[in-house]
Amino acid sequence: MPIIYKGLFEVLSKKNISISEMSKDLNISSATQAKFRKGEYVSLQTLESICKYLSVSINDIVSFLTVENSSILYQRLREEMSHRIKGSIYHETQILLTYNSNHIEGSQLSPDQTRYIFETNTIGLGKDNSINVDDIIETQNHFRCIDYMIKSALEPLSEALIKDLHKIKTGTSDAKLDWFNVGEYKQRPNTVGGIETTQPVNVQSELISLIGKYENKKDYSFEDIIEFHYQFECIHPFQDGNGRVGRLIAFKECLRHGFVPFTIDESIKLFYYRGLKEWKSEKGYLIDTCLSGQDKYKKLLDMFNISYE
Repeated sequence: MPIIYKGLFEVLSKKNISISEMSKDLNISSATQAKFRKGEYVSLQTLESICKYLSVSINDIVSFLTVENSSILYQRLREEMSHRIKGSIYHETQILLTYNSNHIEGSQLSPDQTRYIFETNTIGLGKDNSINVDDIIETQNHFRCIDYMIKSALEPLSEALIKDLHKIKTGTSDAKLDWFNVGEYKQRPNTVGGIETTQPVNVQSELISLIGKYENKKDYSFEDIIEFHYQFECIHPFQDGNGRVGRLIAFKECLRHGFVPFTIDESIKLFYYRGLKEWKSEKGYLIDTCLSGQDKYKKLLDMFNISYE
């Protein structure tokens, strides 16, 4: 996906500063300088240092060539989200994705409770029911995340977008701990399924590399999105919430590139985790599981007479 740095070169010209001079002052490598000319991904940290140096905003120096997207699903989600249409594909997508993603991460809310929170912004409790406050917060925040993903669906992936998503998603009691670093990369090592993930000191460089390789593709397949998801989960860039954030990114990218999104529910959860664990030796496990999750979402599309290929 082309990234356009025309604004950067225009600002440099107006200020009578050469790219070589700026790069020397900011210790920007020749490899990064080449990325500006080729329209390739450059880290958020580098862009922020340039903005400070030039006294401009990021929007002044970089823009993105977004994809044209005429998919019926994307158009419907955008329209129905803007008007908050009840009983719509947007309405049911919010409930389905939020319940499934939270439930496989341990939320005890039922599908009906999830629906009630979305539809009324209140909590329906029976006489003998009790609900974990964190489950409620995670649910409300996931609704907001889906809105954010729909709004930004056609934008390229970036560190800023991913960090914003984590910031929106997280607000539970754990997030009050200083070292949880909400909206920023993890400060302490973590594992996923007992497997070691990227060390905190290497998170930014590995995520930048992952985003850069992904965004520099000319064409995208469903497998490309799944592979990005696997690599993202291996990095596990945040202290918590990586699974939910990773699946939201996959949802966004499916919309962006015209693929039917997938949802992972309890019935295929173990196959999903097996697929992540065994990706290096057998990619088919995770791909087949996500295709199964895609079939589950297709049932929703069929209900609303939305065509897909």
